[in-house]
Amino acid sequence: MTNKGKKPRLVAENRYPKTGVAKKSAKRKPATKRRTTPTAKKRGNLLTRFISGLIRFVFMVLWRISWRGALAIAIMLAIGIGYYMQDLKPYEELLDGRAKGSVTLLDRSGAVFAWRGEQFGGIITANTVSPHLKNAIIATEDRRFYQHFGISPRGLASAIRINLREGRGPLSGHGGSTLTQQTAKLLCMGTEFDPKKWKNERAYERECQEGSLWRKVKEATFALALELKYTKDEILTIYLARAYLGAGARGFEAASHRYFGKSAAEVTVSEAAMLAGLLVAPSRYAPTNNLKRAQERANLIIGLMEAQGYISSTSAQLARINPAQLSDAAAAQAGGYFADWVMQEAPDFLTRTTTEDVIIQTTLDQTMQAKAEEALKWVFDEKVSPESKAQAAIVVMSADGAVRAMVGGRQTKVAGAFNRATQALRQTGSAFKPFVYATALDLGYSPMDTVVDEPITLKIPGSGPWNPKNYTEEFYGTVTLNEALRQSLNIPAVR
Repeated sequence: MTNKGKKPRLVAENRYPKTGVAKKSAKRKPATKRRTTPTAKKRGNLLTRFISGLIRFVFMVLWRISWRGALAIAIMLAIGIGYYMQDLKPYEELLDGRAKGSVTLLDRSGAVFAWRGEQFGGIITANTVSPHLKNAIIATEDRRFYQHFGISPRGLASAIRINLREGRGPLSGHGGSTLTQQTAKLLCMGTEFDPKKWKNERAYERECQEGSLWRKVKEATFALALELKYTKDEILTIYLARAYLGAGARGFEAASHRYFGKSAAEVTVSEAAMLAGLLVAPSRYAPTNNLKRAQERANLIIGLMEAQGYISSTSAQLARINPAQLSDAAAAQAGGYFADWVMQEAPDFLTRTTTEDVIIQTTLDQTMQAKAEEALKWVFDEKVSPESKAQAAIVVMSADGAVRAMVGGRQTKVAGAFNRATQALRQTGSAFKPFVYATALDLGYSPMDTVVDEPITLKIPGSGPWNPKNYTEEFYGTVTLNEALRQSLNIPAVR
């Protein structure tokens, strides 16, 4: 059979024939390319290579500088830490850093009534101190004390931000120091007081408290050395013993005895908050200077303790309702003039130059002292105008010559003030008249005996004639001794 006249066999590619015949597509004209001159192309390649090369070069330089600089800083830091560590003593030897001792004054019955010099109350450790006080200090000064390694970059950055916001220099005001750094400052970076170099301890401490950038670097290095040498509790123990808390109290044990008459191991929440509040400004917030201000500051500390979970809301509220109060001795502040007088009269080796803590029992009677102060206050409140600049002094002595009370001026609760009882060096004036009339009574005169108040002239050898007058410049004729003393007449007393 032939295939003539038959339809062609259907194959796969023709099974579904196209409905129309496709036209032969025209040859597409290639897109016109943007012609680039060889010079522009070369310039672009050079610029790209230059910029990328410059970036790589800068990166390499910075990398080499940074890691080499970091290595150099690490080496210097290690050398500095090693230098400080070799001189660090056992922490027990760093607790009392005073160059001089203190003087504790007792009254005639043996009760403490005054302190002079910096008082060190004894050793209180991080383990024996009241937990409330320990928590108050950490909440106030360094909440991450037990987590950081001696310095806190976060705290430093925060302090710099606050200082700049308040218009101060970055290192002025808030220091951002950790408790370890504060301890380093209290230890003056291992430099001990030398009387040949510093005039006194105040000048020494002023230099130790400087806040220059170089000082901060040394302080941070010393803090790292402390962290490597001691435990956290040992560092805190040094801090507890070294911190100054106003009123001559060096350390929290001394301050607790000074203000509350008890050990720092026994303080309550409110008392602990008041002590911790002293750290920012000891003299300003000392409760013996202004109790209300100290209590307000303590309330802020109580708030911090509550916010950080150290005390419950109930405990915080109770502490605010029952604020810390001064002990009777601290509140009385009795015998300031008397204490100053004792310090002036006692030998220097017991007072000014002592390197030991001295206890001196005196003849002061605190009951008589309080009465003398009350009497003087009554006179100025009731008999003297507020504008008056008058002053007075009282000295009470027993028959054996012992001084029982002393008030040296109008202000009674003072220390270091001018003592008119011992320093004024003025004539006694009318204060001597009672002794004249007392002598007259001993000689047999009666209070109702009379004396004539009239002009009189006395010849004083070496001075010539003297004509005494009364304060009123008047004469009252015949008066009794009782009346003459009551009016403080001069002429009858002279006669």
